[in-house]
Amino acid sequence: MHHRGPDDEGLEIFHTSSADIGLAQTRLSIIDLSQLGHQPMHYKHLSVVFNGEIYNYKEIKNELEKLGHSFLTTSDTEVLIHALYEWGNKAVDKFIGMYSYCLYDRDRETVTITRDRSGVKPLYYYYKNGLFLFGSELKALMAHPGFEKDIEISVLPLYLQYGYIPAPYSIFKNCYKLNPGHHLTFNISSGELASIQYWDASSYYKKPKLNISYIEAKEEIHKLLKSACNYRMVADVPVGVFLSGGYDSTAVTAILQGHRTEKIKTFTIGFEEGNNEAPFAKETALFLGTDHTEYYCTTKQAQEIIPNLPFYFDEPFGDSSAIPTTLVSQLARQQVTVALSADGGDEVFCGYHSYSNLNKYQRLLDWIPNFLKPYARDTGFFLIKVLPFLHESAKHKLDTFCKAIHPDQFLQAAVLFQQMNEKPVNYINNFFKKNIIAKSSPFQIEPHGFQHPLDIAMAIDYRVYLQNDILTKVDRATMSVSLEGREPLVDHRLFEFSAQLPFDFKYNGTTGKRILKDIVHDYIPKEMMDRPKTGFSLPINQWLRKDLSFLIEEYLSQEALKSSGIFNEKFIAGEIQRFKDMKMHYTSIIWYLLMFQMWFRKWIND
Repeated sequence: MHHRGPDDEGLEIFHTSSADIGLAQTRLSIIDLSQLGHQPMHYKHLSVVFNGEIYNYKEIKNELEKLGHSFLTTSDTEVLIHALYEWGNKAVDKFIGMYSYCLYDRDRETVTITRDRSGVKPLYYYYKNGLFLFGSELKALMAHPGFEKDIEISVLPLYLQYGYIPAPYSIFKNCYKLNPGHHLTFNISSGELASIQYWDASSYYKKPKLNISYIEAKEEIHKLLKSACNYRMVADVPVGVFLSGGYDSTAVTAILQGHRTEKIKTFTIGFEEGNNEAPFAKETALFLGTDHTEYYCTTKQAQEIIPNLPFYFDEPFGDSSAIPTTLVSQLARQQVTVALSADGGDEVFCGYHSYSNLNKYQRLLDWIPNFLKPYARDTGFFLIKVLPFLHESAKHKLDTFCKAIHPDQFLQAAVLFQQMNEKPVNYINNFFKKNIIAKSSPFQIEPHGFQHPLDIAMAIDYRVYLQNDILTKVDRATMSVSLEGREPLVDHRLFEFSAQLPFDFKYNGTTGKRILKDIVHDYIPKEMMDRPKTGFSLPINQWLRKDLSFLIEEYLSQEALKSSGIFNEKFIAGEIQRFKDMKMHYTSIIWYLLMFQMWFRKWIND
């Protein structure tokens, strides 16, 4: 875990009549760089190890001082433990930040682990045969001789669906990710686990929409954005910003630079291939007057990252944008120890193309009168059966529409969005040697109580995609070079307010992120920003067919696939040929399989 905390490390073991309790931590010093910030930290009968930042720790400290608390350090860790002593688990209601921590209470004989609301900071735990382990990364748990590396086969269909293993599951049996917004308490004497949810993103979409004008809403969002960004500049070390040129990172950079005389450090990676946003980022940086660093990365440099991915991600992880995210982290770490990353803007302000697609498909289904919907549904299912020559993807689209047809538009939206994000189950099952009963889809959601059909999609993405893909990617990529990534756009105050806004303030039928874009246009001319959304991507499929074809030969050969005993080698061989011939529809699966096989060799067969 040295890469996550190269500045200090601490370990203490407590022997009790019920158990031996070990607390360990590696520290990346950000606030209070002195030895006084050393962990584990103790206060009265409490001990804590903590990863992350409580940005509003000074305000909480003032509140605690008025209640009679005194402090020996200027660290947020000391404020955390005093707050937990004063208010117990309710202390999290006061925290603005990203955090995972473990609190050992000697009086109550409990160990409580807690994860922040959005899941910015990771937290795994393992429990079997009286052994309870927790850690920020799986490799910390795997190092224990009692940890059994038994693969949880039932999560693999989910992995091939999405390219990640969604919380609370992990790749191993008896091992889990703690869900964001949860406490988990382990009772040392009884051995019982109790989980409590203290925050739920979905609940804010179910609240009545605010009766507020667009101008008032824009002013409040702007104010919350300023607060979120400024809080994340709190550090005793240099801080920078990842700048891509899109609206989200431009919003963060513009807000920070617009209210400062000193130049904000911004960082951009450029590529000769794929989606290259570096020229747009440079134009934005020049306009705002930031201290900008741009680096054009060669294909070879990008490809050299790939062998390291299994070590830093610990689980199979299929988002190939982990490569450019790691590269921009390496670039930023040369000058700063903290970098702000503008993730979450699409989920909070309705920016993904999938939301406008969902809206379009909903309107198509609404053309069908309710009394005809059962007949339309039955006719569609009949066509799927009698037209065997239909391509797999065409069948899936028809199946998606048929399953979604329902008089209740909220239920219709929930089913439609789940199906839009998944591949055909029968097709996925073909990749495995044996029939696997998969864990339930994380995209399933109870639609009752939502205020707008598209709120359902945003709630799912915030709870599933943002946490398991985007935030995981940024955490592992930044921490691989001992860089702390901070996320202003997932500030819970910003999210809670945005979720309750009238929906057309965010999406008016044609424009997503409407209110955020209007704020950005107050800093930067609209014509500079008015271009198609691109994203952070590399031509992975092109590489796998050419420069990186040797990886397919090495890791996806029938011999290599036999090593795990999991996959249907013949079916995969056929899909690889279709991939090479550019006839495969769900091409992302090839990269997912490669990442699994590389992970398997690193952690299981090594």
